[in-house]
Amino acid sequence: MDFSKPQEIILQMGLRDGMRVVDIGSGVGHYTLAAAPIVGEEGRVYAVDVQEPVLKALKREVVERGFSNVSTIWGDIEQQFGTKLKGEVVDAAIIANTLFQLDDKNAAVKEIKRILKPGGTVLVVDWAGCYNNIGPEEKCIIEEHTAERLFIDMGFHKEKAFRAGPHHYALVFKKPS
Repeated sequence: MDFSKPQEIILQMGLRDGMRVVDIGSGVGHYTLAAAPIVGEEGRVYAVDVQEPVLKALKREVVERGFSNVSTIWGDIEQQFGTKLKGEVVDAAIIANTLFQLDDKNAAVKEIKRILKPGGTVLVVDWAGCYNNIGPEEKCIIEEHTAERLFIDMGFHKEKAFRAGPHHYALVFKKPS
């Protein structure tokens, strides 16, 4: 099975040494672990998830790999201040394979906007469809144009769209400066 490759996908965001990045709905941390070496020791990656057990597993993986620039946060992106981060503190946000799981997508995008610095980047990666029981049920799929509209309606500017492997789309947005 060929799934999306976080290391390749995040290169489309323009992450650099010293940046602060949040991985929203980090799960076991595929994107967190891909971003950590890019932002380096001077940077920071915040992995936010509502599931405490997956964050504990991620924390163990972070220690095993020797990353000192990753913080795990048990938080709920669908709540105002749910990331537990201060306003306008991150340069970039990643929300991968998470949007389709959220009940209140608008609240999540508002929270991303709140914590993102002006001019900051958002990477959205989600399922392009339902593939013979791989991925979410058909009724849960958030189509690319729906995700695009969600961020544009909140004031973001679309930078680019691309395929993120055979089952996913990716969108990159900028928060206005």
